[in-house]
Amino acid sequence: MPELPEPYIFCIDMCGFYASVSAVELGFDPLEVCLAVVGNQQRKGSVVLAASPMMKKRFGVRTGTRLFEIPNHRDILLIEPKMKLYLQKSMAISELLASYVPKESIHIYSVDESFVELTGTEKLWGAPTMTMRRIQQEILEHFKLPSSVGGGPNMLLAKLALDLEAKETGFAFWTYADVAMKLWPVKPLSRMWGIGSRTEKTLNNMGIFSVGDLACADVSVLEKQFGILGNQLHQHANGIDLSDMGTPLVEGQISYGKGQILYRDYIEEQDIMTIILEMCEDVAMRTRQARRAGRTIHLSIVYSKTAFGGGFSRSRSIDEATNDTLKIYKVCQGIFREYFQHKPVRQISLAISNLEEESSMQLSLFDEKKFENRQLGEAMDRIRKRYGYSAIYRGVSATQAGTAIARTKLIGGHNKE
Repeated sequence: MPELPEPYIFCIDMCGFYASVSAVELGFDPLEVCLAVVGNQQRKGSVVLAASPMMKKRFGVRTGTRLFEIPNHRDILLIEPKMKLYLQKSMAISELLASYVPKESIHIYSVDESFVELTGTEKLWGAPTMTMRRIQQEILEHFKLPSSVGGGPNMLLAKLALDLEAKETGFAFWTYADVAMKLWPVKPLSRMWGIGSRTEKTLNNMGIFSVGDLACADVSVLEKQFGILGNQLHQHANGIDLSDMGTPLVEGQISYGKGQILYRDYIEEQDIMTIILEMCEDVAMRTRQARRAGRTIHLSIVYSKTAFGGGFSRSRSIDEATNDTLKIYKVCQGIFREYFQHKPVRQISLAISNLEEESSMQLSLFDEKKFENRQLGEAMDRIRKRYGYSAIYRGVSATQAGTAIARTKLIGGHNKE
């Protein structure tokens, strides 16, 4: 293995964060109480947003479990989410981390998970692994919140150490010397951070079933199948990640997407397409703000459990990259009409991927309004950024089917309080 940099990078995950914060607020030990945070207890189909460790252990209830699947037991507490409180705690934890390192050494990955680089702090705080354990203990003492920490010489190994070991043991640090023994035996491949079910299926069809198989595969064969992503997959299987803190681990996997569990079952096609248009608006706006455009549109539909579930997930690529709301919508419309089985819909997800710089978009001779449409989209984006999303919206959002305006009053899809 070539000479590789060996900084000290850690990934800290707050265990069952929403559930733990709610437990502490009520005066319970988050490791002992059986508690689940449920979005709306008036709807039996509501999902569990977070479950305490004991809830998972005793009753098998975890994130994504439906309300009607939770047993009726006197030891179980069901709590409404308090998103404002969760965000306040998350920011307070980030401030604690910032007392040890500069803010540029912290990458907030999600509300309950962050990367921290402790390289060069030895003279201030001592050995980085001991410093991270001290931070972990300080979070427990100050906030009464348990956490798991994975560490390594790069973001990838830190995350893998967290997901594959530390979530069971509380703390793990992997070096390059640990890759063959700890990472290579991992299978199925979807357990590897950065490998989704579709990539896993393709690799399986190539005779690659474990991370070790991937690490030993011919790079030229992987590149022929996946392009530059094949080289990155091979490097990651060998524990190599040369990306800087905060950059995406796999460039080929960057996308902008949005998922939504609907307030009720949507049956009429017109109502479903209203939601899809609102989501296209949101995804297109974020793509434009990043000065990017995409060629591949993904649409996933999940049917209601009243229709025995099921659904479809399909992608379609277009010849020219776009970040135009209505062009993305038109692709989604085509996918939907081809695969929709006229069942009540309860969940919708869409994304745009296969991204490139916006400057690569050409002004087609056959689309005279392309530049004007881009200017119009940018003007709407500026208005929303300054005055809020509901300052300007499409007419369909004001109909009974629309949800975008109501969701501007939420944090993370739930009431701010």
